[in-house]
Amino acid sequence: MRVLVIGSGGREHALAWKIAQSPKLTKLFIAPGNGGTDAVAENLPVDITNHDAVIALCHQHAIDFVVVGPDAQVVAGLGDDLRAAGFACFCPSKAAGQLEGSKGFTKALCDEMDIPTAAYGRFDNEAAALAHIYTHGAPIVIKADGLAAGKGVTVAMSVEEAEEAVIDCFAGAFGASGAEVVIEEFMEGEEVSLFVLCDGTNILPLTTAQDHKRAFDGDTGPNTGGMGAYSPADVMTIEQYDDAMARIIEPTVRGLAARGTPYQGVLYAGLMLTADGPKLVEYNARFGDPETQAMMMRLESDLLELLFATATGALAGQHVAWKDQYAVTVIMATNGYPGDYGKGSEIKNAEGLNTPDLHVFHAGTRRDGQRLLAAGGRVLNVTALGSTVKEAQQRAYAGVDQIVWPEGFCRRDIGWRQIAREFTTSA
Repeated sequence: MRVLVIGSGGREHALAWKIAQSPKLTKLFIAPGNGGTDAVAENLPVDITNHDAVIALCHQHAIDFVVVGPDAQVVAGLGDDLRAAGFACFCPSKAAGQLEGSKGFTKALCDEMDIPTAAYGRFDNEAAALAHIYTHGAPIVIKADGLAAGKGVTVAMSVEEAEEAVIDCFAGAFGASGAEVVIEEFMEGEEVSLFVLCDGTNILPLTTAQDHKRAFDGDTGPNTGGMGAYSPADVMTIEQYDDAMARIIEPTVRGLAARGTPYQGVLYAGLMLTADGPKLVEYNARFGDPETQAMMMRLESDLLELLFATATGALAGQHVAWKDQYAVTVIMATNGYPGDYGKGSEIKNAEGLNTPDLHVFHAGTRRDGQRLLAAGGRVLNVTALGSTVKEAQQRAYAGVDQIVWPEGFCRRDIGWRQIAREFTTSA
């Protein structure tokens, strides 16, 4: 198969790296890719928001199968346009992708299918939203309805913070994505990401992970697109997993199919493990970033085979195998992220660190001759395997410490919750 991966981030580098190991692969392309993806695929410069240009690229390179990575292109309907042009594509439809594209859409589906989630209100004007906050108090969660690059959610611990978040949304901080706001009750518990593949009918569970959204150690600072992750997340018990599949994942798939918009792709459920059982925080209609980097290091199965089976309605009978190890990925970001940050600083010694237990996936990088430059907020994903989360974490930070990049930073505590549990268990 001649395969094209769409995207330029760490998630797409990790997917391409794993697809490149498939015996079913003839040639791998990535559009537009980044400064590291050319090690596993041919980078094709293209504006991926221009769907006609992407389709033309597929014709030009005789592509057999397209894997769409970014959420924005899922929500924009790139998968629909590629399929209409005759290309097999791993990407939910635009209609099903509303699970991520609209918080309100997902909440309405939860109501319809009796899926456990936080109590909420939907608002299209500032005055009504503020009145809701004054009635319910804090802590409370404010969410821009649409896509906001992982930054449209505020867990407000005070009424004043909630007010500011609402005012920002309606003032245009997130553009059209903030024209409607969902305000949710604050849920107590630990959050876990659960991933499954779905071909419209059949569901193949993948694995769990735990993201770290806050910018700084100890889960402090602003929300980001994710500063690191580990997989699997053992905090989720078998009972909680079974409950989540039966009361959250399966009703979602049934509900979308009954609406005539079957879900075909990867379904990523953010779950809160509450005292009343797992509850849905939100859905994403694509692989997580940075969870994917950790997951791909652990995956033993042929990713290309799994993705193609998902896209062609052939998941029945498929199995997935994982290494009996943990993986930790640490994000190295540009100073200032998730706020304003500079671009163009040089990164040294990020090459040549890869071993069977460690891989440096690129996100916001570009090449300038022999130099590797930072070209984004989240820049490198240093990912390692270990027999425990602690061992994987130590290997990941040993990799981080070999990279010379004064203009970058990272959290130093990725995996801390699980490591504390490991220490308690071993003690």
